[in-house]
Amino acid sequence: MQDKHWTVPLPRAARPPYRVFVNGVPQQEGVDYEVRGQALSFRRHLEKEGKLGFWRWFAMFMALFGTYRKNDSVDVEYSVGGERRLAVGLDIVPPAEGNPAAGS
Repeated sequence: MQDKHWTVPLPRAARPPYRVFVNGVPQQEGVDYEVRGQALSFRRHLEKEGKLGFWRWFAMFMALFGTYRKNDSVDVEYSVGGERRLAVGLDIVPPAEGNPAAGS
């Protein structure tokens, strides 16, 4: 069985050095993630809450209940033309289920 990887595409113009944070916690390259082309690859489960449907939004608005779904935030500081920039809340692509090439 192959390891699953969660992929976080980097902004198109992003160049190293990268400083990576998951939920505000600094991550270390080679330990917490790997750089693969123009994306970061994580072995730990990451999940981004999708858009709220009407009924879930309505229930929260009416204070019937809140939302407690997992919602990881991956933020990356990077260079563009010698200038430092910060990308917040980047997309998280889960591993493809049942795909034998996933994680390779």
